[in-house]
Amino acid sequence: MPQINPPVEQYDEIMAWSVPEFDKHERSRAWYVGAIIFALVVLTYSFWTANFLFVVIIVLAAAVMILNDGREPDKIKFAVSGEGLIVGKKFIDYDELKNFSIVYKPRQGVKKLYFEFKNVVHPRLSIYLDNMNPLPIRETLLNYLPEDLERENEPLSEQLGRLFKI
Repeated sequence: MPQINPPVEQYDEIMAWSVPEFDKHERSRAWYVGAIIFALVVLTYSFWTANFLFVVIIVLAAAVMILNDGREPDKIKFAVSGEGLIVGKKFIDYDELKNFSIVYKPRQGVKKLYFEFKNVVHPRLSIYLDNMNPLPIRETLLNYLPEDLERENEPLSEQLGRLFKI
């Protein structure tokens, strides 16, 4: 039987800050023109090869991007406690996490804290550090989780997302 966690307000926070719920990219008119041309080329190819599932996926992806484009990301609370992490109204126990890593390269615009889950199906958790000093965060997390010292750069998926502004 799954364990029910108490409300997030009941955990003692060691440190906390606000993070945007998603990365908002500034896109130029040229980006939109390029995206429309790319979508039309891919849709034409999908129709030509009779791959209608891909057509549905492209249309859904375009709809999601259009609907979210004008929306500003909400600020959600992120906190480190002695028992786990608090992300918005969700609590993540340290037992669910495999490790953490910090990629702090301000000149490249990368200031992120990453958490890998033990469950490989669960996606990586990426937390923006904003103006937080990464050293006290690292020292605190080392009490609860191992650090992945192999990660020196942000994941390729995030690099490509930033490059293509998606």
